[in-house]
Amino acid sequence: MEAKKGFKAVSKNLPISPSKVRPIADNVRRKPVLEALAILESLPHKGAGYLAKVIMSAQANAGYVNPGLDEEMLYVAELLVDGGPSRKTIWPRSRGRADRQIKRSSHISVVLDKRDG
Repeated sequence: MEAKKGFKAVSKNLPISPSKVRPIADNVRRKPVLEALAILESLPHKGAGYLAKVIMSAQANAGYVNPGLDEEMLYVAELLVDGGPSRKTIWPRSRGRADRQIKRSSHISVVLDKRDG
C-alpha cells in the first residue's frame, strides 16, 4: 500500500486485540475529522478511546506543521490497525496442568489529509 501524503500519527503496542479495533475503525474511515471524533466519543468500546487519541494526535501534528490550516477541511485518509507483539502467559489449570494464554497488542496508524474545495 502506498503511503499517502498528509499528516501522520502512530501509536504502537496498545493492549487490545486488533480484531476488536478494526470494526470500530471501519466506522470512521474517509470521514471528516470532527465527525470521526464525535462518532468515537459516542461509542462505548475501549478501542474507540485509542482511535480517538491517535486521530487527535494526527490533528495536532497537522496544526503544528501547518499553523494556518483549517481543521474542518481535514479527513481521515488512511487508518490502519495492525497486530503488534503477542505476550504469551501461563494459565494454571486443574491437576497441575497449564494452558497458554495469548495477550495480543495493536499498532494504529492514521493519515489525515485536506479535502480540496
